[in-house]
Amino acid sequence: MRITRIGTTKDRLGEGPIWDAETQRLFWIDSLGGVVHRLDPSTGEVEDFAVPAPIGSMSLRADGGAILSLKDGFHRHDFTTGETTLLAPLGLDNPDVRLNDGKTDRQGRFLAGTMHLHRREEDPVIGGLFRLDPNGGATLLADDIATSNGPCFSPDGRTFYFADSSRQTIWAFDYDTETGTPRNKRTFVDLKPLGTAPDGATVDAEGYLWSCLIRTSTIARFDPSGRMVQQIAFPIRYPTSLAFGGANLDVLYVTSISKSVRFEDPAEEAGGLLAIEGLAAIGLAEPRCRL
Repeated sequence: MRITRIGTTKDRLGEGPIWDAETQRLFWIDSLGGVVHRLDPSTGEVEDFAVPAPIGSMSLRADGGAILSLKDGFHRHDFTTGETTLLAPLGLDNPDVRLNDGKTDRQGRFLAGTMHLHRREEDPVIGGLFRLDPNGGATLLADDIATSNGPCFSPDGRTFYFADSSRQTIWAFDYDTETGTPRNKRTFVDLKPLGTAPDGATVDAEGYLWSCLIRTSTIARFDPSGRMVQQIAFPIRYPTSLAFGGANLDVLYVTSISKSVRFEDPAEEAGGLLAIEGLAAIGLAEPRCRL
């Protein structure tokens, strides 16, 4: 196994890597910097696209451009013109609440959840998990979620994984692929015994879930029953999210933090993009959003 830093980018809060199998490019975001990066691994060239900050996550669209989860709702973004258009406002008028991590299901729907910053124990949780619908609206799928992270889907799309980092828990749901509705919530992994919280996640071709364990500087692989089968020490203090990419989907790209609201790492490599090669796992091509 080999872990290598890719390029010299330094994100305040790197998040949301997506491998685009159509163009053989990797996209990821600097959530607080308001930038979408696009990497051509064959040349090492990185292109940057300015977007409104903070950006929680994105999905590439089947018709071009991207869907962004921004402070106030779901937006469409055109990489050519730089134009960003609000599609579905969520009415989140609390300044400490915004959309955060999201993922596209196997049918092309985009789901994203909120995070509630600066929340005290006694404060009610505002926000939840939302689905962007074809009619341009958004449907609330779950509430009582303080820090949404790590949404991802099993290879057949019938299991949905979703984490609340504040509760140090990853849940699994049965997922109705016809309606895009999660049901039967149950605990997949309780990370409190490890003293860490889950951040971004992805699922490989065998149906194993990979999660960034941000407080222990590790990346963990869990089998479909929730048993940890592998743990990798990460050379940057705060890994945030990950995605398989490369021509054979056998490179695990990982984003990181240099300085966010909660974490700061003064190391030179902090906020960099890293690639892990030589893993005995391959990923799945991520679908494009069809909205």
